[in-house]
Amino acid sequence: MKWENNRQSDQVEDRRSQPGGGGLGGLGGGRRTGGRNIGLGTIAVALVAGWIFGINPMTILGALSGVGEIAPTGQVETTQGPAQAPTDDMGKFVAAVLGGTEDVWGQVFQQAGSPYQKPRLVLFRGATPTACGTGQSAMGPFYCPGDQKVYIDLSFYDTLRRQLGAPGDFAQAYVIAHEVGHHVQNLMGITDQMEKARARMNEREYNALSVRLELQADCFAGLWAHHNHKSQAILEPGDVEEALNAAAAIGDDALQRKSQGQIVPDSFTHGTSAQRQRWFNAGLQSGQVQSCDTFKAASL
Repeated sequence: MKWENNRQSDQVEDRRSQPGGGGLGGLGGGRRTGGRNIGLGTIAVALVAGWIFGINPMTILGALSGVGEIAPTGQVETTQGPAQAPTDDMGKFVAAVLGGTEDVWGQVFQQAGSPYQKPRLVLFRGATPTACGTGQSAMGPFYCPGDQKVYIDLSFYDTLRRQLGAPGDFAQAYVIAHEVGHHVQNLMGITDQMEKARARMNEREYNALSVRLELQADCFAGLWAHHNHKSQAILEPGDVEEALNAAAAIGDDALQRKSQGQIVPDSFTHGTSAQRQRWFNAGLQSGQVQSCDTFKAASL
């Protein structure tokens, strides 16, 4: 991937040098309200994280299901002052990918007559405070609508490469673009609609709706790749295959089969490997937001 062609975003907040990956003092206890962590995880990642990291999956599921803002005694500090730009190569890569998403979505929103509100991307290690609760490495990359930030512990890329068999810089870029896709959904009001739907659905029904949400974010990632390549020629031979391989590696069926030896379709929250590949490719080929309407699709 020729990521050097992209403008580096100034919206990267580097907390990696801070104690605890972002300072967790004062976050103990409290209540959770509203909102939702949207990431590459939920049940499937909880299972595979337990398999990879030796963590009790129920611990991770508790963090993921208790989504929303944390409101302990006193004020929660979810920002760490001005954004601190990364200076290492991996940090610059992340900033360049984020810059590419800003340029693409800025143009898409402008054509629709609306301004694009850029998300901030937080790099952390281990754990960090967010408006959706305590973010932990084992949860994988995620987006928090409460503060409009994408959170990534870059050790996830080692997991993606070594444990899940999905190496490559474009696979890493796909992960970022997917989470930015959730930010786009938030700006479009789709996230709020999901929250309203949660109250009138059972778990199986909501899981099925969540699959459509995640597949749309995959499609939005493909849309980013389409336009970013069109403007900056970022794609090199093998890049698309890297992204498709990553999409397959984090499919619900693949993760469940690897972690527990069997698949439970009713618990899927992100889509199968084939579905994730299909919808990423749909966005990549068309470059059109309309092609990413997974909610109206008769078949996924």
